[in-house]
Amino acid sequence: MRPVQKTWSKATDNLVPITELLWILLLGLTSGLLIGCIGIGGVLLVPSLLFLAQIPIQIGIPAAMMAYILAGIVGTSVFAHNKSIRWGMAAWLCLGAAPTAFAGAWAVSVVDPRLLEALLGLLTLLSGINSLRPRMAAKAVERTLSNGTLLTVGAGTGFLSAVSGSGGPLVLVPILLTLRLPVLTAVGLSQAIQLPIAVAATVGNFLYGQIDLTLGGVIMAALTIGSWIGARLAHVVPRPILQRIVSVVLIAVGLFIFANIAWRLHE
Repeated sequence: MRPVQKTWSKATDNLVPITELLWILLLGLTSGLLIGCIGIGGVLLVPSLLFLAQIPIQIGIPAAMMAYILAGIVGTSVFAHNKSIRWGMAAWLCLGAAPTAFAGAWAVSVVDPRLLEALLGLLTLLSGINSLRPRMAAKAVERTLSNGTLLTVGAGTGFLSAVSGSGGPLVLVPILLTLRLPVLTAVGLSQAIQLPIAVAATVGNFLYGQIDLTLGGVIMAALTIGSWIGARLAHVVPRPILQRIVSVVLIAVGLFIFANIAWRLHE
């Protein structure tokens, strides 16, 4: 078992540079806004912490997963208040996601995640391109998926989210859009799955990884505020516009993931 790291990883003393702190707050706020509104945004957080705030990826992923706990509670509360979460489906998704999120936290400490990130990027990119097609919106209906399908989707979402530090929404939203669920339903379910994934992954990171509590707390505060604002916006923006925004952001995020992998391969 590796020791839990509770200090700011890159600092040589107890003082956090103000520019670094501002970057982290801005990144957390932006990511939370996107997660709350369209379910996509967590994937930008860890690479941005690495590039802009110089936080090592082994520190950034556990801190981000910890931050998703409170953000998940807030986002889920707003969507639940607006009756935008189908709880029967959410329960099966969460049941599949929690154990694999714990396994994903272990995998972060022993496995190079670039291959999994490449698969995630491909899924995200193709889902965004596919959902831009007009027939996607027409075929999106309030349907119920089988329990087995929900368990399988939840399991894959939990593992990929914990490994990449992206949270549940990024993985789940493109899958549900591909399965022809309406965009607001997909985003609502992605909010509900965020909490069990974050809790399970954080427990795993405490046991096997490195948790920087200060960094996690700063990100959590910014992410939570952004998620609350974004979740409220999701119920104001017209559905066709929300669908288009999700599609475009999915494509951009897919390209961003591949660019991030390419950059890391040349390290």
